[in-house]
Amino acid sequence: MVLKQRITTFVVITLLVLVPTQVMAADVATLNSGNAAWILTATALVLLMTMPGIALFYGGLVSAKNVVSVLMHCVSIACIVSVLWFLFVYGLAFGDGGGANEVIGGFGKALFLGVGFEGMVGDIPESLFFTFQMTFAVITPALIVGAFVERMKFAAVLMFSALWVILVYAPVCHWLWGGGFLAELGVMDFAGGLVVHATCGTAAIVVAVMLGRRRGDPPEFDQSVVVHRPAHNPGLTMVGAALLWVGWFGFNAGSSLAADGSAGMAILVTHVAAATGATTWMFIEWAHRGKPTMMGIATGVIAGLATITPASGFVGPVGGIVIGLAGGIICYLMCILIHKVLKIDDTLDVFAVHGVGGMVGIILTSFFAATALGGVGLEGSMGDQLWKQLVGIGVTVAWTALLSAGILMLVKMTVGLRVSEAEETEGLDVSTHGERGYNL
Repeated sequence: MVLKQRITTFVVITLLVLVPTQVMAADVATLNSGNAAWILTATALVLLMTMPGIALFYGGLVSAKNVVSVLMHCVSIACIVSVLWFLFVYGLAFGDGGGANEVIGGFGKALFLGVGFEGMVGDIPESLFFTFQMTFAVITPALIVGAFVERMKFAAVLMFSALWVILVYAPVCHWLWGGGFLAELGVMDFAGGLVVHATCGTAAIVVAVMLGRRRGDPPEFDQSVVVHRPAHNPGLTMVGAALLWVGWFGFNAGSSLAADGSAGMAILVTHVAAATGATTWMFIEWAHRGKPTMMGIATGVIAGLATITPASGFVGPVGGIVIGLAGGIICYLMCILIHKVLKIDDTLDVFAVHGVGGMVGIILTSFFAATALGGVGLEGSMGDQLWKQLVGIGVTVAWTALLSAGILMLVKMTVGLRVSEAEETEGLDVSTHGERGYNL
């Protein structure tokens, strides 16, 4: 009897000890806490890029009477896109679209139903992947704000941004990152050269053309290659650029979805490209305009960052330097082309910096991802990869331009696009929001 009790006790203790251990071992094998911790951090960094990064960067560049409107645009877009992402846009970008899965996802993950605490993407929780990708969806339409500041109706901003993230961002995101046809083709876009920068840049130039120039804006820019009018607060712009620079580490290195060598190299090349792009821009502007400006070097930082984004997980340090150099030179020249030659009022150079920078990075990935140039390697030849990258650019730009124009026409027919001349003259801070930001 005593022996039987001892055997029973031993079995019970064994079950109490071993079963939880086995369960924990299974959890450890599934969940990588180090990777999860890094993506938690990266998610916060990417959200920091929109609020307050983009908000302050743009807010410092516009006139003092419109700074509050820019801040309002960024915050309200972040909120609306976050809600839409939860409702159904996440499913469109990353869900299973059944027979149409190469083109668009589905509604199976609407309201995040059926995922809960246990869902995983790789070795991180799907709830974390959901939130990380949401921050990308937030910043992309927020970047477009720079093309229409100081003259677009607030209702039009909200309507355009909501429809745009559904009809433009979600499909392109699915094509490249959700298992769509561009991913199947082999297009390389590590962190958003096409998904983020080419889409927002293309939409920006479409918005700028359809809205027209700001009233009272001189046909030739006088103060800087960056904007027609002098920035009301270069200090705010510098702070915004610094926050963007730091946040971009989460943007690029976080896209590895792991705390590994790819993330480490992505941080390295991101920093090198930003520094190279800024230095290049500064010296070009110094030679061209006679003075190096705070607005110029800050814009050079963003040019370097945008250009390295699609290549960040695929190239080595040499690629980072060359890509940053290309971003500084090409984006500077595109600013001159857009403003001085084409006379398009893409106010804060969204197309010239983000759009062109992202596309240049996509093209250069074809070369610097090769192992001979320090990259991770290509599946085929450089020429073959270049063709794939160009197809990705063509499809993304065409879709974005067509849908953006259609959305703008719908917005114009419903709530209208531009504020009145009196409202624009007074400034949107007071005329639209009843607040003054003169002291910012």
